[in-house]
Amino acid sequence: MDKFFSQRYCDRCGGDLKGGRTMSMFNRDCICLDCKAKEKQDKDYDKAVQADIEAIKKGNYNFPGIRK
Repeated sequence: MDKFFSQRYCDRCGGDLKGGRTMSMFNRDCICLDCKAKEKQDKDYDKAVQADIEAIKKGNYNFPGIRK
């Protein structure tokens, strides 16, 4: 099973992932929904979303994000 589905804690804040999880738009972190809400406030969020869309159009479904 992929680590994304089995890990218990948010890579960013360390909070429990029982309430939901998602992948960061900036890197490959598995984050909680509170961290996702904060991430959406980042000035570069729209840039990260567009970079992900472009990568998917090119067949890259494992885009690492715009930040490492």
